[in-house]
Amino acid sequence: MDLISHQNIHLNTAINWSLFFSHLYDVVFLKKFSVPQKDLPMRKYILICSLTLQLSTTLAQIMSDGKTAVNISNVLDTLLEGYDKRLRPGFGGEAVVVNADLSLRSMGPISELDMIYTLDCYFRQRWMDRRLAMNVSLENLTLGIKILERIWHPDTVFYNGQKSYLHAITSHNRFLRIGANGTVLFSQRLTIQATCRMHLENFPMDIQHCPLMFGSFAYSIEDVEYNWRYGQSKSIELAPDLRLSQFDLVGFPLTNYTRLVKGDLHSVLCVTFKLSRHAGYFLINLYLPCCLLVVLSWVSFWINREATADRIALGSLTVLTMTILGIENKSQLPKVSYITALDVYVALCFVFAIATTIEFAVVHYFTKYGTGEPLMLSSDEDSSEDEISEENTSLDSLTLQNGKFKVQDYPWPPNAVNVKVGVLAKLCHCLTRTKTKGVVPKAYKGKVSVFSNSVSQVDRASRVLFPLTFTISNVVYCIAYYLWAFSE
Repeated sequence: MDLISHQNIHLNTAINWSLFFSHLYDVVFLKKFSVPQKDLPMRKYILICSLTLQLSTTLAQIMSDGKTAVNISNVLDTLLEGYDKRLRPGFGGEAVVVNADLSLRSMGPISELDMIYTLDCYFRQRWMDRRLAMNVSLENLTLGIKILERIWHPDTVFYNGQKSYLHAITSHNRFLRIGANGTVLFSQRLTIQATCRMHLENFPMDIQHCPLMFGSFAYSIEDVEYNWRYGQSKSIELAPDLRLSQFDLVGFPLTNYTRLVKGDLHSVLCVTFKLSRHAGYFLINLYLPCCLLVVLSWVSFWINREATADRIALGSLTVLTMTILGIENKSQLPKVSYITALDVYVALCFVFAIATTIEFAVVHYFTKYGTGEPLMLSSDEDSSEDEISEENTSLDSLTLQNGKFKVQDYPWPPNAVNVKVGVLAKLCHCLTRTKTKGVVPKAYKGKVSVFSNSVSQVDRASRVLFPLTFTISNVVYCIAYYLWAFSE
């Protein structure tokens, strides 16, 4: 509070006391006690004396405050006489100890593509300069920032900083406080953008370690030494409402070490922010769609193998969609030379989607001869190598009964035309075991098969093996990468 404010307070106090005594005289002495007229001069004399005493005390206090203000002004005027800001405190002797601490207000954004992070903080430095010691009764004195240009202060820089700046709205957000013993406290609000070399092998289940290193730009450890002001446990203060959109701040260990800068050893302070990534966004937008696409590809196991176009279209759709998802997730990441955990999962889903299409190709290859046309099987006694003629395979011989096509009007048995089945075809038929709906008459057994929707044994096995294998792969994937990420 300045001198004018103190004077206004004391004058207002004196006026209030005067009004109080005047009211007390009128009410108590004159009205309540009916003071005789002959005693009024004496009472007025006592009141005037009291008012004079109060005003004298007030004026004395005002003069005392004025002398104190004049004393501090004189101290400030003479404080910097002969002061050389080019020389550090204690030049030629022991190193100046600079104690630093941070008050973190907010953090973010954090960019994996550029490998940088941003934080907003109050950065405070405290050092001793005995040339600024003052013989005043105040414990410390807060001064305008202009005096910083006239005294020595540390040339602190952030070694891994990039586009940092000082807040200047509505004025420069910094202040300077000088103690009576020469202790200087310098605080400023900064937005710091620093580099962070991220390791994305476990992305998006990763934990990143982003350091913030600062120290003197020109002075070696022989001249300036940096220490954490409150030790390595309490020198970082976090705002109660500090929240990050993609990460959790799980720790911030502090270190103090020396570093070789421009051929000299410099004292360096470092705080390492341990950031654990939230996997929820990637679970909803990447993992779940990939998983559902794999499940969608399994629908082809329940589609009849005669529906070649349907099953091929479904398999191609899932493979192409998986390819687009795999390309899209790489657009938000730097072009690193190694694969990430997300790449592994997309590749796993891609393999299952392709395996579904390959499975149908196997089924179609081994069963195509008996599913869309009549299969003519010959007996051992009446085998012939003659081919089916166009007259015997006309569409007029096909009839539809109960939703099934059957062959009629064949010259059977005397002029029956049979197809000789080779050993490989018999083996394929044995493996796939075409299931025929309907009963074939005994007289035609081994001769002609009916048209039917058949289910391959490979499809039946795939309905169980594919989901079981994919589930086991997901469990192994999650356990492996989470254990790997948290073991670091």
